[in-house]
Amino acid sequence: MVKKHIIIPARLQSTRLPDKPLIDIAGKPMIAHVYDQAKKCGFDTTIIATDSTKIADAAHSFGADVCMTKTTHASGTERIAEVVDKREIPDDDIIINVQGDEPLLPVDNILQVASLLSQHNDAVMATLCEQIDDAEDIFDPNCVKVVLSDKGYALYFSRAPIPWQRGIFDQKQAQLGQHYRHIGLYAYRAGFLKRYADMQKSPLEVIESLEQLRVLWHNEKIAIAEARQKTPLGVDTYEDLEKIRALFS
Repeated sequence: MVKKHIIIPARLQSTRLPDKPLIDIAGKPMIAHVYDQAKKCGFDTTIIATDSTKIADAAHSFGADVCMTKTTHASGTERIAEVVDKREIPDDDIIINVQGDEPLLPVDNILQVASLLSQHNDAVMATLCEQIDDAEDIFDPNCVKVVLSDKGYALYFSRAPIPWQRGIFDQKQAQLGQHYRHIGLYAYRAGFLKRYADMQKSPLEVIESLEQLRVLWHNEKIAIAEARQKTPLGVDTYEDLEKIRALFS
């Protein structure tokens, strides 16, 4: 029987928010809120993957399962791949990557991305997106855009405003309804993660600083669908943090 595992990669290093996973939100560290959301899914295991003893100690204090990982990982996907190897997770099992800076990630979206991968046997990954409703986000490099095929697969991810609206963007304007924000929530097949760690980095992945581009570069498929629920932005800046704290209060 195929099992489902949520793995939450967490690291201390953050240029804009030092010790980000441990920042207090409504009396608990951020990583605790993320873990609580993940546990609500009722999957077979929920694991926090980290290279930090400070994060591990905090996670143990609220009863989380922790897997210590190397300090050399360049992405959350690489960190999760190490956990899959260490825990000897079977190739057919589904792994969900819930990022440690999204304390308000809807449970329904986690369930959706796991189901999406189950429905696409030719895809090694699945992820979600949502339509952009603010023109400023289209031009914001921190808002990752994605273009989709008519069969429900990702064609490309970029920090640039894609697709380019010729004759409209030239005037620094945008026509809404044709652009999608990528939601950083992934489901993978465990067997693929064991291969991902050995895949050569792609030039596009390095240029855009987007780990999912390695998958497309190597001609693998990523299934994608619009999220059933609106997903609040993660916590990348102090401004984001204050917004999240306000929502909790």
